Amino acid sequence: MSSSTGRRRFLGGIAAVAAGGVVTAAAGPAQARPPRAGRPLYLGTYTSQDGGGSGIGLATYDAGTGRITGTGTIDGVADPSYLALHPGGHTLYAVDEGQDGGVTAVRLADRRVLGRQSTGGAGPCHLSVHPSGRWLLSANYLSGSVAVHPIAASGALGERTALVTHSDPAPGPGQEGPHAHQIITSPDGRHVLAVDLGNDTVYTYHLDTTAGTLAQVSSASLRPGAGPRHLTFHPGGHFAYLANEVDNTVVVCAYDPGTGRLAPGEPQPTGTGSGTSYPAQILVTAEGGFAYLANRGHNSLTRYAIEADGARLRLLDTVPVGGDFPRHIAFSPDEQLLFAANQKSGSVTVFHVDHCGGGLTPAEGPAFAAPIAVCALPL
Repeated sequence: MSSSTGRRRFLGGIAAVAAGGVVTAAAGPAQARPPRAGRPLYLGTYTSQDGGGSGIGLATYDAGTGRITGTGTIDGVADPSYLALHPGGHTLYAVDEGQDGGVTAVRLADRRVLGRQSTGGAGPCHLSVHPSGRWLLSANYLSGSVAVHPIAASGALGERTALVTHSDPAPGPGQEGPHAHQIITSPDGRHVLAVDLGNDTVYTYHLDTTAGTLAQVSSASLRPGAGPRHLTFHPGGHFAYLANEVDNTVVVCAYDPGTGRLAPGEPQPTGTGSGTSYPAQILVTAEGGFAYLANRGHNSLTRYAIEADGARLRLLDTVPVGGDFPRHIAFSPDEQLLFAANQKSGSVTVFHVDHCGGGLTPAEGPAFAAPIAVCALPL
């Protein structure tokens, strides 16, 4: 079985759990496939801003056509600007991107809010779940710090076990301090990497999976003023791609799984020209053949071909995103669809993905209206 096939079957099982079903084993060839219509879609927003939502948006989508249908809201979750799913599929996690930052757990079977824990910082804008399913990692943008919370068997969060502030090196040009923008686990699960826009640095940590503490093992500096925002690994595990928000570039980074050391290469263009744009996020297909970058300002998606086993990005072109300020992009579990959450237009646009040539074709019909759409999580 190929790695991409196994991943798709596993995620198909997760989606069934999220929809309220029970999965006892990974879906095999003789088992029923998940329905193409009515797949869950969760939407992040800001509840504290004018025109924002009242909580996590609920919708469904048709996996064949990409058509989205709104179904309601999970209220009682403040400023859920970024969302992440537990590997077991039973719990959804959201940041509370306020001055008193927090993370919230929601049980998907009955959409019950399981509680909120403080991140110990301000403006958390990203979170992810460690592959073990036992630890939630979050990044406090305004405080420039990263936090760890334990996850109980129920999916609920315990009190914070770690909080690390990025104090070295000094902030980059025009930055008043560190701004942690993302925290993820390496593909082999051995290291945790935190991207800091303010310090132009990516930090690598070792996570103690017994105590839930972080110990820095290395750091990688970008050129001053780059403003790194989002890191995505190639499936081979030896290269990663970094979207730089401030200087409008992308960088191919070599990665050493043994040491956790990241080695950034030279900055490359995003294809958006000389106008103002702010790269937000880069996605890589499971087979490692193509990458897609969301460009705010230019309002486009850049297409790259990935070559030399992940070592090289070749710019293909840019495609209009069909909305204003694409803050977040995500694949459907089978990667046949790409969803873009467009913050300023309050919309979600959908594209069909061609895995042979990397093409993106807009789904038919109008964009889906969603208040201050800043995150789209299709299951």
